[in-house]
Amino acid sequence: MGETDVDRPNGASGSDGFWDASRCVGTPQCPPRCPRFVSKDGRGLVVRPYDDADRDALAEMYRDYDPDARSMGLPPTDEAHITEWLSNLVDRGRNFVAVADRGIVGHAAYVASDDPEPELAVFVHQDSHDRGIGTELCRHVVADAADAGREALVLHVAPDNQRAVHVYRELGFETVSSDGADTKMRLDLTPPVPPAARPTTGTESRG
Repeated sequence: MGETDVDRPNGASGSDGFWDASRCVGTPQCPPRCPRFVSKDGRGLVVRPYDDADRDALAEMYRDYDPDARSMGLPPTDEAHITEWLSNLVDRGRNFVAVADRGIVGHAAYVASDDPEPELAVFVHQDSHDRGIGTELCRHVVADAADAGREALVLHVAPDNQRAVHVYRELGFETVSSDGADTKMRLDLTPPVPPAARPTTGTESRG
């Protein structure tokens, strides 16, 4: 699914080929967070729930994933383990993909989707790093998990990955424990949805 294939609510359209989210008023059918996203470099993307039709494209993103960009052994590098790993995420988790004009460039999930405190995982293709895409994927996961009634999200990050730790802290995650190999962080979802995961319309309504 390319970025110009997305339905435009109320027929509204922006100059980038998307709907103009500033005119969205929100309906009960709207997702917890607006799918429309413009990256730091001005590229239009859509962040949406994973669909079975995305499987091959998502697997291809991981086949092309730079091994040097892996963290804590993930994502896996060989075909068999990529297939097994994706199957586990898809079967047990709630998954989201970031879609640009060239296809899927990012993936996030929380697993197990019915756990009161599921675990967050997020990966962005190396050619799309430093554009805010991973942060936006996380915001969708946070908004969706809160909407689904989950109590919290947890994650594990390498302590020396300070850039990721900073992003998670900006989203409201707090460190639970840390040692030389692993930092565990947690985001409480029992209060209202954190401001970082509110809709992108600039209003308090969904849109």
